[in-house]
Amino acid sequence: MGKRRGPSKYRLMRLLSSAAINLALGTIAAVCLIPFWVVIAASFSSERALVESGYSLVPRGFNTLAYRYLLVDSAQVLRSYGVSVTVTLVGTALGLFVMALLAYAISRRTFKLRRALAFYVFFTMLFSGGLVPSYILITQYLRLRDTLWVLFVPHLVIPGWVLILRTYFLDLPEELLEAARIDGCGEWRMFFQIVVPLSTPGLATIGLFAMLMFWNDWFTPLLYIEDQRFYPIQYLLYTIVNNMDFLDRLSQQAGIRVEPPRIPARMAMVVLAIGPILLAYPFVQRYFIQGIRVGSLKG
Repeated sequence: MGKRRGPSKYRLMRLLSSAAINLALGTIAAVCLIPFWVVIAASFSSERALVESGYSLVPRGFNTLAYRYLLVDSAQVLRSYGVSVTVTLVGTALGLFVMALLAYAISRRTFKLRRALAFYVFFTMLFSGGLVPSYILITQYLRLRDTLWVLFVPHLVIPGWVLILRTYFLDLPEELLEAARIDGCGEWRMFFQIVVPLSTPGLATIGLFAMLMFWNDWFTPLLYIEDQRFYPIQYLLYTIVNNMDFLDRLSQQAGIRVEPPRIPARMAMVVLAIGPILLAYPFVQRYFIQGIRVGSLKG
């Protein structure tokens, strides 16, 4: 009997410690979710109630005016969602493919120009051509203005992410790649059948960063897009809020009492903009913790 009490007590201690850890992590998660919940509650509140009483966990003066204001042109909103989804998926896939190929090339010790190419990638992190030369290049030479291409082509290669992937590829066993090369495996086959499967955490992490970048980008369409057919959702919501502020100032100058839902509309804009990307995060979160370790760059 004495021998049985020991393991039972040990098992009980494990259960209690596991419950305590889960409770602590659950509490931290709940605290982190509170700001987002406050944003949702504010988006369903009235402007006057927020000004007078402030924010809370429950809507004050519940109404859907902010969402009706933002979704007044539902066809344009759906079109902008389509543009954002297309740009995010295509841009992430192409960017990850190009950056992975570049990172793989500069990580191979048998590649003679890898140091020069790596220095060129690193140099672009320190110095850029500037906004005006980039604008002239994209609009005058590449002719990408008012096209879907301009929303993702200029961002296909991010130097910092290339160096992160290079670091991850450097950690792969060189003996494995050398054995595959001796067996007659070409570079393309080795890249897709050996390197990519072994580098899934790093690729998934960079893919998540790319998705967030493309989805949240509103500055690029501000510079290069005038045709409303190519408005991404972020830039559409940005223009709606700006138009609302302009209407408010104009009505005040004209002496007309108009009260657009400025604060609730901004909160509703956050909910509409961040919702789809939250749905994509669970699919890559299991790789995120593994891939985040590649953040330390090695020479």
